[in-house]
Amino acid sequence: MPKMIFVNLPVTDLAHSITFYTAIGGSKNPQFSDDTAACMVLSESIHVMLLTHAKYSSFTARPIADARATSASLLALTFDSRDEVNATLDRAVAAGGLADPNPPQDLGFMFSRSVQDPDGNVWEIFWMDPAALASA
Repeated sequence: MPKMIFVNLPVTDLAHSITFYTAIGGSKNPQFSDDTAACMVLSESIHVMLLTHAKYSSFTARPIADARATSASLLALTFDSRDEVNATLDRAVAAGGLADPNPPQDLGFMFSRSVQDPDGNVWEIFWMDPAALASA
């Protein structure tokens, strides 16, 4: 079985967060979702667990950080083209995200933008030229 990643995020409004993560390409897995959590599948190996604060707190005694005030991580997700990066960002903003909390970057072989989810977590959405990857 290939390695998988489950990113666990505390959320203040589960329904709003589901809308946002659907907009960036996720689909909800009902097998691991209920009124306290939603498993959003971004790919076969990438899942985002959206957890209400009460549910998240059942996994850790540490306080939940305010992601709008601090940065504990930057999450990055690839897309197939520059146009898909821009279209995804537009959908994410329409679903309650904040566009470009970090400046966009265009390095020629790589293009990235960022979006902040409704709880302040920042996702870098980017495209890299496959030819540049092959020559690296």
